[in-house]
Amino acid sequence: MVGRILVGTCGWAEPTLIRSGLFYPKEARTAAARLRHYASRFPLVEVDTSYYAVPTEDVVANWASWTPPGFVFDVKAFALFTGQPTPLRSLPPELREELPPPLKAKERIYFKDLDRGWRRRFWELFTASLAPLERAGKLGAVVLQFPQWFLPDKDSFAQLTECREMLPRQRLAIEFRNGWWLGPRQQGDTLAFLRELGAAYVCVDEPQGFQSSVPPVAQATAPLALVRLHGRNAATWQKKGITAAERFNYLYQRSELEEWAPRVQGLAEQVAEVHVLFNNCHANQAVVNAQQMAELLGAPLAAPAPPAAEGQARLV
Repeated sequence: MVGRILVGTCGWAEPTLIRSGLFYPKEARTAAARLRHYASRFPLVEVDTSYYAVPTEDVVANWASWTPPGFVFDVKAFALFTGQPTPLRSLPPELREELPPPLKAKERIYFKDLDRGWRRRFWELFTASLAPLERAGKLGAVVLQFPQWFLPDKDSFAQLTECREMLPRQRLAIEFRNGWWLGPRQQGDTLAFLRELGAAYVCVDEPQGFQSSVPPVAQATAPLALVRLHGRNAATWQKKGITAAERFNYLYQRSELEEWAPRVQGLAEQVAEVHVLFNNCHANQAVVNAQQMAELLGAPLAAPAPPAAEGQARLV
């Protein structure tokens, strides 16, 4: 049986999308109205704001209530968990105030600065924030995007294992930003390790020719497969001091989308579900390309009916 394919974008409230006036109707002036409109056009979205700060349960409960049954949220994990230097002001205030004085004195902290007990507390708070989506049956995957300096070594494999231990119920999707993980000598070990973890490898489309460039490998390592398309703007891929919208400013041509359509269909023949997410988040480029890709794949442009409560296998 071929798995279902859901197509969407990375975020629904990117400022350049709102300012463009090319997607949201003029009357959609509130967060609720925009998400409701988005959910009437696509069945899937990625939450990117959770990368910068852990959302509150109340906020997440609103997302669940503003979307129809069957709508799916993939949630990007808080940057702290993937080794990014995290500004102290971005930490959840209830934990920030309890940090030991040496850590509270820092402007930024790293995951490695925290002992396992503190790391667990941050994970538990993040997991609690997902609860409204889990209760509504709307949580897709937790996406962990690791930085360019995260290399395949003993410590990195241990960190990936800890991610699984801290999120035992959730579907995990792992994205690498260094091509070494998928190089010819390392690729087999990387994919085998993710299969052992039961975590989805995030297949990517992005500019090539950089050390950070991950090749466009389409491989499934879990019952969920995930594809993120970042555009192919080589001029901005590693440019400093620009916004995400500027970095990913790229409109795919139909011929470029046609390169990925058979890969996505091939993944769907191996897994229960494929998520395809466009991260070329400048103005309306992502929503335009997401609609085009859905049409190429024959994928639904509305939320699918939620699965039956009984006899439904849980995707791990």
